[in-house]
Amino acid sequence: MSNKRYAQVDKEYCAACGTCVKVCPRQAISVPDGISAVVNPDRCIGCGLCARECPASVIRVVTANV
Repeated sequence: MSNKRYAQVDKEYCAACGTCVKVCPRQAISVPDGISAVVNPDRCIGCGLCARECPASVIRVVTANV
């Protein structure tokens, strides 16, 4: 078993501004519904760029056992 880091968005407070989409080096984030950002954990490398750039501070990097 190994650990996987990936970004997680608090959809309740996400403003869907798209900043995270622009800064993600792996194109792992999208705003498909225009309401909140969605992270594809298979593409996300957990670098934290999105969390640092999010103007609403609603993204955090989490670690999960896989």
